[in-house]
Amino acid sequence: MDGTDREIIDILRVDGRSSFSAIGRRIGLSTNATAARVRRLERDGVIIGYRAVLASDTADPAGGLEAFVDVRLGEGRDSEAFLAWALRIPEIRDAVHVTGAYDYLVHLRVSGTPALDRLLRTLKTDGGATLTQTRLALR
Repeated sequence: MDGTDREIIDILRVDGRSSFSAIGRRIGLSTNATAARVRRLERDGVIIGYRAVLASDTADPAGGLEAFVDVRLGEGRDSEAFLAWALRIPEIRDAVHVTGAYDYLVHLRVSGTPALDRLLRTLKTDGGATLTQTRLALR
């Protein structure tokens, strides 16, 4: 992955529906060259999906809870499999592999504490987490 790939990823993080031509104009590549790079990033597993950002995610700051969860996976658990699994859960906005005592930092948004409790249990029962530490976003 080079700097151009990173530029493409940054654009798609902001707007996953950007056309190849729009991305290409921003980074100085042709539509075909941009499309080839995006397809390679998808094929190589760098880009594993696209998702819709709902109005409730941004327009209603009082609605729901936003949290950051440190996740430690069980011994021998495949971290790439965890990431692919976690990003399929609609409430999980992002998950990043980190250094330190935990394996992943998961950013999520849920409707309230019961939904948070269910998701934390799911991280352990289905996701292979052995330990979690949750921090709620206040603003």
